[in-house]
Amino acid sequence: MTELLQHLINGLSLGAVYALVALGYTMVYGVLQLINFAHAEVFMLGSFAGFYATRFIPKFREEPRFLLILLVAMVVCALLGLIIERVAYRPLRDKPRLNALITAIGVSMFIQAVGQLPWFMGPSPQFFPSLIPNVPLVAIAGVSLTSLQAVTFGSTVALMFGLHRLIFHSKMGAAMRAVSFDGRTASLMGINPDFVVGFTFALGSALAAAAGILVGLGYPRIEPTMGVMLGLKAFVAAVLGGIGNIRGAMVGGIVIGLTEALVVGYGASSYRDAVAFGILILILVFKPAGLFGRMAAEKV
Repeated sequence: MTELLQHLINGLSLGAVYALVALGYTMVYGVLQLINFAHAEVFMLGSFAGFYATRFIPKFREEPRFLLILLVAMVVCALLGLIIERVAYRPLRDKPRLNALITAIGVSMFIQAVGQLPWFMGPSPQFFPSLIPNVPLVAIAGVSLTSLQAVTFGSTVALMFGLHRLIFHSKMGAAMRAVSFDGRTASLMGINPDFVVGFTFALGSALAAAAGILVGLGYPRIEPTMGVMLGLKAFVAAVLGGIGNIRGAMVGGIVIGLTEALVVGYGASSYRDAVAFGILILILVFKPAGLFGRMAAEKV
């Protein structure tokens, strides 16, 4: 029982990161019906933005410095998200969706290739610095919660709560939902679809940057290709929950994280990727709209 509880805590910590990245996939799909495969590279860039920020922000109290670095990375990636939307996707807004999908794959590969150049991030892995101490915070009957896991839970819950308030209790959230249902009609009601789409990209990219920082703290080895596998699993989480559904992305991320932790914990670590993608196949075969989605495509 103790072992199971520990695996569940580890799985929740991992699932929180998947959920943050999955939210970016699902929000962009909600407003544009576009699967933005470059989102995984924004996650990677968020981790590196935090890495470089630690070099320029002098050391002072650990918690405020961590929050400052997190904020810097989120702002940097929000701007990158805006640039990617403006340069790569907006010109294809009225083109067939296949064009945008191929472009998304191209943008993803372009960022990876540029990131491996020696003058940028370089091909060799970097070591993400420790911003907060990772020590046992609570230990009861052999089950422990570390300070890093607590920070991951706390940061994720705070960001998800803020996102939920924004989407469902603000004018911008109402505009996002209006554009997701019918952008042309929304524009007739005074909503600027271009602004809403750009804001959605920026918001999703900021969440991906937060995930990149949290992964950097938990798994300090960062490299330009680190977003590939995590991004694919976050995409599986979005599909599992029902892509286009905010709550579904949150639940899907947690389910994938728990599943992976249990598979690793009970001795089948080499199958953890296969299990995640097996879930994708099963959900597409038996419930293609996802756990919380509908065939009528429930959107943001």
